[in-house]
Amino acid sequence: MKARKIVLCFLWVCTTTSTWSQDLLGLLDKEHGEAPQYTQATFKFTRIAFGHSIETRKKGILDVFVANRFWNTPAERSQSFAADRLSTRIALEYGVSDRLLVGFGGTTYDGLFDAFLKYKLLRQRSDRQGAPISLTFLQASSYFSEGIVSPFIADDFSNRLAFTSQLLIGKKISPNFSLQITPTFIHRGLEYAERDPQSHFAIGFGGRYKLGNHVSVMSEYYYTANPIESFDTYGPFALGVNWEIGDVMLQFMLTNAVRMVEDAFITGTRNNFNFRNPNLNFGFNMTYIIHFKRHLKQK
Repeated sequence: MKARKIVLCFLWVCTTTSTWSQDLLGLLDKEHGEAPQYTQATFKFTRIAFGHSIETRKKGILDVFVANRFWNTPAERSQSFAADRLSTRIALEYGVSDRLLVGFGGTTYDGLFDAFLKYKLLRQRSDRQGAPISLTFLQASSYFSEGIVSPFIADDFSNRLAFTSQLLIGKKISPNFSLQITPTFIHRGLEYAERDPQSHFAIGFGGRYKLGNHVSVMSEYYYTANPIESFDTYGPFALGVNWEIGDVMLQFMLTNAVRMVEDAFITGTRNNFNFRNPNLNFGFNMTYIIHFKRHLKQK
């Protein structure tokens, strides 16, 4: 009889403790709530094609970014076996924080040196309780280092500078499809003619469709509302493929944009997108990712 009372007492204590624990966990869940679930890998790359995407890098990650453009010229005397002309941009981009990315680079073809900072203001949430879009701000500048041949253009430091401000608005519409719209303001110090505006308003459109775990197709286009008037310009357009191989990311594209810095390709693309030389160019971007935080942890 005594043993039976002890067993019953033990069962009552266990039941009471379990109920009290469940009530306590419920109170804690209500107090702290569930952790927000943010949408991941809207674009994977920090570029859609030639333009920036909403993506930044995690803190402590360095991107070594190399972009190339190959194209042919219509003059027979300058034609080569594979490509007549080549332009390369080499840049370093570092994640200062999970939201802030800074970078600088240089381009061979047009002698542009550029720098930028990109900050993610808003992140899309996949739990439908927060922001339905991602929002990133980009501020970029460039310096034109080549000689100014026109005697009517003053060769001073301010004329060689250009500034680009962009608001990158992106949304992962489905697990496979992402879309971005990019309102853009550009101010150029260099004025080719008096009738040319120095401030430009443009808007970009970009998209990515995932074909598999490591392959996707992408496209990008920019429209300029008030283009340069002293010579013909066209909206830059690209169509290509992304391929991820571990810490190496590759992009292959067909494009009419030879130049690779925002103020240059948005306002200064001189060729239309068609199969006539030198209008159609082959683009190849490579990004190599270096994880500094991972290396420190391993030590």
